[in-house]
Amino acid sequence: MRPTPCGLARSICRVQHPLAALVGPAGCGKSTLGALLASSLGAPFVDLDEVGGRYYAEVGWSLDRLRQRAVEVGRTVAEIEWEPARIHAVERAFEEHGGAVVALGAGHTSYEAPAHVGRVRSALRRPPHVVLPLPWPDDRDESLRVLRARSVVTAGTDRVYDGNDLLARWLDEPVVREAATVVVGTGREAPAVTAERLRRALRQGP
Repeated sequence: MRPTPCGLARSICRVQHPLAALVGPAGCGKSTLGALLASSLGAPFVDLDEVGGRYYAEVGWSLDRLRQRAVEVGRTVAEIEWEPARIHAVERAFEEHGGAVVALGAGHTSYEAPAHVGRVRSALRRPPHVVLPLPWPDDRDESLRVLRARSVVTAGTDRVYDGNDLLARWLDEPVVREAATVVVGTGREAPAVTAERLRRALRQGP
């Protein structure tokens, strides 16, 4: 794990990069754990799924446009068209939120275009901590089953579009696996317990 140059709670507002980024598939707990972790560290919390709209707009995109394109060309093609806006949002959020804990929606770390893959890899080198929460890190199939069930309940979709299993892709995403400095299993543990365990792990450093 890369060390935090100025410590986790000291002078975080002067840091020129996020304190930590949470990455991973939809439903893995990024937003919940990120908010709890930020609170325990006295750091701001930013959920890119919540604030991304203004960054998408800077390059002519919006969620309404994404939905319209999904109707016109299918979700898979629309996701590819949306890639420039997603990577732009990641870079802008990291620029604007130094010292924050940032949760990245699953699509913000998964790209088809090699140029976008390279840019997100570069962006994820900036935070000293990149956290990947998974239900069961050592059991890919069980993690996928749990995440699928959560998605159906919370989002009303199994995340399979046009025969393309986005949830499985996000779970297996090489960029995320390579960038993660910490993989934390959530299992049946209460989020507050997982967040405290994560806080201790980050404070201990390498």
